[in-house]
Order: sequence, then C-alpha cells, then structure tokens
Amino acid sequence: MTGHYLDQLMFVALPYVALTTFFLMTIYRYRAQSFSYSSLSSQFLENKQHFWVVVPFHYAVLVITAGHLVALFIPRGILAWNSHPLRLYILEVSALACGLLTLIGLIGIVWRRFTTSKVRQVTSPTDWIIYGILLLQVASGVGIALLHPWGSSWFATNLSPYLWSIFTLDPNISYVAPLPLLVKFHIVFAFITVGFFPFTRLVHILVIPNPYLWRKPQVVRWYRPRK
Repeated sequence: MTGHYLDQLMFVALPYVALTTFFLMTIYRYRAQSFSYSSLSSQFLENKQHFWVVVPFHYAVLVITAGHLVALFIPRGILAWNSHPLRLYILEVSALACGLLTLIGLIGIVWRRFTTSKVRQVTSPTDWIIYGILLLQVASGVGIALLHPWGSSWFATNLSPYLWSIFTLDPNISYVAPLPLLVKFHIVFAFITVGFFPFTRLVHILVIPNPYLWRKPQVVRWYRPRK
C-alpha cells in the first residue's frame, strides 16, 4: 500500500499542485512584475562561451520539447511512424542526439556561470536551483534513452493517456505505475520544473514574439575615460 500511496502523491497530487502553481503564479508575476518577463541575459558580460553553450542548448531543447508535444497530441501518428523499424531507429537516435546536446549545453551554461566572475555575480539562488532541477531532468531523460529504449512508443501508449487523464480531471495512474523507476523520476521532475517555472527567468519563453534564437548578436563596446 505504501507504493500505491506514493504513486498517488507523485502522479496525482504533485501534477495538480504544479499546474495550479504554474498558472496562478505566472499570471500574478505578469500582472505584478511584468518587467521581469525577461531572460535577464548575461550575454553582454561574456559572449564567447555564451554563444557556444546557450544557442545549441536552446535549439536542442526546442526539438526535444516539440517531440514530447507531438507524442502527446498525436500518439497514433507516432505509433504509425514507429511501425517501420528504420523510422523508429531514426527517431530514437535523433532524440538521443538532441538529449545529449541539451545536456552538454546545460553543463556548459552552469560551468560558464560558475567560472565567469561577472556572470556568477548576477546569478541568483533561484537560477542555481532551476539549473539543478534541469540537470536532473535532462540527465534522467538521456538515461532513459540509453537504458529504456523505444521511449517514443511507450510515451504514446502510456504517458500520453496518463497526461490526458490529468488534464481531464480524471487521473489514471495505472498507465505510469508499472513504469521503471528512472522513468517515474523523470516524470516527477518534469512536474517539479513546471511548478517552479514561474519563479525563474524561464518565463521569458512565454513572451511572444521571442526573437532570441534569430536575433543579431549583441555588440557591446566599453568606453573608459583616459587617464
């Protein structure tokens, strides 16, 4: 019974707490602190490492997020695609490559903030917390791809109906209860990320249009008075 109650806590209570916090705090922050809806970019403080870690991370995480959304909204399409072994291999290898690129980029982001003094000074405790959460989330996702393959198929057959049961207010944990521990860990941290999202600089994702990925590089010139 302990395992059942734990599943209820992780896959019924936590999702609703996370989603409620996300919506209420996102609205509150936008109304009360709309000026904070920014990535608070540190690019002007250091640009070389910034480019090589942040840009690959953003592109890779966008692909990963898009893949999860496709499996959520059109699971039958994913299963139809995976019915051919070659297409399944291509999808799995591509997802793993993007996951590794996301993890490498995220590690680079953390390393840059830790080793560059100017950037470290403008890094808040909230930033370190969300970086820790994201590292665990991305690392567990890569681990799933390596240890529990064909994730695109069982996402469509298990996680998609489970998530829809959450959205329709009729949670059914029978879809996720038998999943491996690492997969459950990944799901739990996904909800923790959603719940903590409104308190971080990640809210800039919600600002539309968001030209971050295709804007021109910032050029900063420092002027100092001559002695």
